[in-house]
Amino acid sequence: MGEINVSSYNLGRFLADSAGTPARSYQAAFGARRFPGRQAAEIAVLLRRAADEALLGFTASDLAEQAEAIRTGQRYVLRIRVT
Repeated sequence: MGEINVSSYNLGRFLADSAGTPARSYQAAFGARRFPGRQAAEIAVLLRRAADEALLGFTASDLAEQAEAIRTGQRYVLRIRVT
């Protein structure tokens, strides 16, 4: 499970349907794509790009965990702590 701290002002950076977000959301930047046959490292590169576009500070470890879950089709839980 991953965890990230986000201020309430920037919470919209996660969701594609957020209004008034100053950056592209993580969800929109990454998209709802499927990645059959791709390696976790390839997916992590795309996740890093999406996180950077959304101005989110995910660690390399967070992105690696997300990429592995996407690659295997497993559920991934991300805890968002709003500050």
